[in-house]
Amino acid sequence: MKKLSFFRTTLLVALFATFCTPRQATAQTMNVMLGNVIYAMPAEKTGNMVFDAGNALTIMNRTFSTDDITRIYVDHSSVDDNTVSVNYDGQEATVIVAGNIASRVDADVNGAHVTITQADDTDEEITYRLSGTSDNGSFCMNGSYKATIEMNNLALTSQQGFAVYINDGKRIDLIVNGQNTLADAADGEQKACFMVKGHTEVKGDGTLTISGNAKHAFKGNEYVELKKTFTGQINVTKAASDGLHIGQYLKMNNGNVTVENCGDDGIQVEVTDDADDELNGQILLQGGTVNVNVSAQDTKGIRCDGLFTVSDDLGNNTAVNIVCSSAAYAAKGMKSGGDMNITGGTFNISTEGKGIWDSENLETSACAAIKCAGNMTVSGGTFTMTATGSGGKGISGDGTLDISGGTMTISTTGGLYYNNGSSENTNYTGDTDRVADNYTTSAKGIKADGNIHITGGDITITTKGNNAEGMETKGVLTIDDGTVNVSAYDDAINSKGEMYLNGGNVTAVAANNDGIDSNANLHITGGTVIACGANSPECGLDAAEHYYLYITGGNVLAIGGGNNAVTATTGSQPVLATSGNVSGGNTVSVKSGNNVLATFTVPTTYTASSSGQGGGWPGGPGGPGGGGQGKSILVSCAGLTQGTSYTVTYGNSSSSATASTSYNGGGGHGPGW
Repeated sequence: MKKLSFFRTTLLVALFATFCTPRQATAQTMNVMLGNVIYAMPAEKTGNMVFDAGNALTIMNRTFSTDDITRIYVDHSSVDDNTVSVNYDGQEATVIVAGNIASRVDADVNGAHVTITQADDTDEEITYRLSGTSDNGSFCMNGSYKATIEMNNLALTSQQGFAVYINDGKRIDLIVNGQNTLADAADGEQKACFMVKGHTEVKGDGTLTISGNAKHAFKGNEYVELKKTFTGQINVTKAASDGLHIGQYLKMNNGNVTVENCGDDGIQVEVTDDADDELNGQILLQGGTVNVNVSAQDTKGIRCDGLFTVSDDLGNNTAVNIVCSSAAYAAKGMKSGGDMNITGGTFNISTEGKGIWDSENLETSACAAIKCAGNMTVSGGTFTMTATGSGGKGISGDGTLDISGGTMTISTTGGLYYNNGSSENTNYTGDTDRVADNYTTSAKGIKADGNIHITGGDITITTKGNNAEGMETKGVLTIDDGTVNVSAYDDAINSKGEMYLNGGNVTAVAANNDGIDSNANLHITGGTVIACGANSPECGLDAAEHYYLYITGGNVLAIGGGNNAVTATTGSQPVLATSGNVSGGNTVSVKSGNNVLATFTVPTTYTASSSGQGGGWPGGPGGPGGGGQGKSILVSCAGLTQGTSYTVTYGNSSSSATASTSYNGGGGHGPGW
């Protein structure tokens, strides 16, 4: 009876203050307090209040048990409709629920652990405003209608599990204001420090820092979109597993994301259970900056199961910066499980780790700045990619590679990686012909299992490690335009299938093998081609045994221990063949009397040697170099006439050569695949 009497007295005082006091200039609010939960009822909206036999009080369609009510008081505070405010203060939290949604929101507070449950019939969006600090608190919202979560200088560490869990399959607006930090319990069973079951759309200009001590830092079961209005920062400082783990898709339109210190991938997007979900498994980077630093074995900086798209379509200067440390064995900077389409952006990606033995596929696996499991197209962007570990690659593609624009600078310094599952060598120098293909992987600037087609762009590749090739395709290589500069330890440019050089500017320098090596026919129809190979039997221009080199146009300079035979066909452009010592930086010119028909500058990365061979045996391709001193020099350009003699100058030397539509060749040493 004492409790009931106290309640009645409190209620009468509240009603008197609300209805009998002269109207004030400011609003009046009746606050019904249930422990640390306050339902704030605007006086002008309370209407009839029903007091049922001392056991229950109904206000604005919310019925309160009198046993639960701690206090009722009236003040001049103002609470926005459709809002729930949660303020953390040490070991406690206070929740204030706007009166107009009182009947649809249940709040439970246990110390600083807050659980909110929305009624299933909720049909208005509720905004949850979180603020304050607790080193032993959490926030959970259960609902089935779209909602907004505002973080306003929130510092929340949980000692029991997650820090924030939004269990609502609808669209969730996440508004980040001020400085916010979240950390979860290291010994919990939660899937993430911050988890959203629904669709997350990020807005605001603040900073959110997340530490995932048990598994992921952030997990979104469905898509996550960083809106164009998001100008803030998301920082993952630690994750036992992935930094950001997302289902369906990730779309980034603006803002900054930094991920580091992860036990697995920096950012991972996976396909949902419903294969028909929009953009399923995709990543779309359309603006903002992503910084990822990973060090786990076989990790990925950014990984998606489906299409990976990067563009500057929104004008927000898309930038991707990824570092895979020396401990990140076989890491991939950016990896797609499907196709990859890049139309813009700035990319700085480095990998330092060595390769590993892939026990599932029974093969070696190495690092790559970009790994594409499907077809890859590049029409824009600026790329700086480095791979310093054994077997590391710039771009590694399982499908076709089409490049029509952009600027690429790729550098690898790692040696040949060997691993047979029981023993390892990070700089294997033995005879690879005696080793199974799946036991080794060499460093490469660009490698594609499918065709490579280049119609534009500016590509610079440098490889220095043992057996490292510059550009390699297991299909057909076609260059129609653009600039390609390759300086490699092994073959500079290599194709397993036919090779077509139709235009652009192609420069290929190999320190220990062929400048340009086709393992089928090699066709040059236009553009400028400079190919420099090593000593005999290596070539400047090499078509495989039983195949031919066809030159029907363009300006061509080939220097090496030999050059492949040139075969006359309809429309063949004559060639000039000679030999001599040529040094990097020298000028090679073709003159008809005093008329200069063509001038080439030998790449400075080329090292001269007098131990090579000159002309070759007559009779077809595949023969070794013949006699003569210095390198074999092959030149072709417009204006040459069959049977006419011309002067070829190289450095301070010159020689006379007669133009011919066929050349028996020196070198052409057979398959180099």
